[in-house]
Amino acid sequence: MFEAKPLPFSASKHELYASLAQQLAALLEGEPDAIANAANMSALIYQMLPDLNWAGFYFMRGDGLVLGPFQGKTACVRIAVGRGVCGTAVERKASIVVPDVHDFPGHIACDSASRSELVVPLIKNGTVLGVLDLDSPNPNRFDEEDRKGCESLVEIYLKASDFTG
Repeated sequence: MFEAKPLPFSASKHELYASLAQQLAALLEGEPDAIANAANMSALIYQMLPDLNWAGFYFMRGDGLVLGPFQGKTACVRIAVGRGVCGTAVERKASIVVPDVHDFPGHIACDSASRSELVVPLIKNGTVLGVLDLDSPNPNRFDEEDRKGCESLVEIYLKASDFTG
């Protein structure tokens, strides 16, 4: 049985993301199901990263995003490409760090307590399959180190997961 191993509060972000990457790789090893892996990844991130109020996935279905596995309060079910932070990340095919969601034009407020957001697109063979979405009740919660760390976690997820069937 897998058990997440928290780091001491004194750990740097670099150490935290290195530990998360190692733990995520072990957690997903041998399991190709993308939904099961998304569920475990969102739980691990929610448990291990401080100051989050939502961690989860949206997956491309047709021409928009549909809610996938997550941890946190109930969420918006469908998001159009180009709308909100998640839809904009899909449109740009790039991660987005939002220090204050109130300053992001067109932000979709699924939880009014959210103040900052980080969205990382899931891109495999040039195709956007969905996004990893993290929200925090704290302004300026996410920075470039969080972006790079979460992008590395998404790479582990994509490598482990089979999206063909």
